[in-house]
Amino acid sequence: MEFKTPLIEATLLRRYKRFLADVRLSDGEVITVHTANTGSMLGCAEPGSRVWLSRSESTTRKYPYSWEISEAAGVLVGINTALPNALVREAIEAGVIVELQGYRSLRGEVPFGSERSRVDWLLQGHGDQGDCYVEVKNVTAAVAGTAIFPDAVSARGAKHLRELMGVVAAGQRGVLCFCVQRGDVTAVRPADEIDSVYGETLRRARQNGVELIAYQAEVSPAGIALRRPLPVLC
Repeated sequence: MEFKTPLIEATLLRRYKRFLADVRLSDGEVITVHTANTGSMLGCAEPGSRVWLSRSESTTRKYPYSWEISEAAGVLVGINTALPNALVREAIEAGVIVELQGYRSLRGEVPFGSERSRVDWLLQGHGDQGDCYVEVKNVTAAVAGTAIFPDAVSARGAKHLRELMGVVAAGQRGVLCFCVQRGDVTAVRPADEIDSVYGETLRRARQNGVELIAYQAEVSPAGIALRRPLPVLC
């Protein structure tokens, strides 16, 4: 996925109210930008760090700039949680995610489950092949060379795992895909130290047939794309 226009480098001053941040541009101007990330952004929102912004073409947005990338411990990290679903779709269509090939159609935001959820991607099969329900999670945090999820307590994340277990119990495929938007890690694991309930639920989901996959992105100011699989440790 290439950015439509070149990203703008800036220096992060502070993040606040979840969706806002103040940054300083190269000419010294301080502006407020939109932050499309509801997590804690652990390690990716340190004041003084370099960040990269996109600018919307919309004339009605209150904050035309959006925070896309952070530099954390010397590596670029994609922090925009609005992108992972599109990155996964692009990777499926390009044949990068080998586990999700061979389906006849791909639909997004499809209602499913007993807890009234919406699955990120529904892959519909041929004939009696069956369908595949894919939930995507954006991963930005890391500890000692391993990516971790979540970076804050996530009741919603545990709910999605329960829904995927229900899909598998009904005879369909349920897949959780971790979209890892940083290049300095070699595996993904649940962040039990942050949300032990999520970690327990993730392990139970794997035991009950939910498939856990992870793909790592190459991140640059020119674009972001999933390139390679990573092991999921749990």
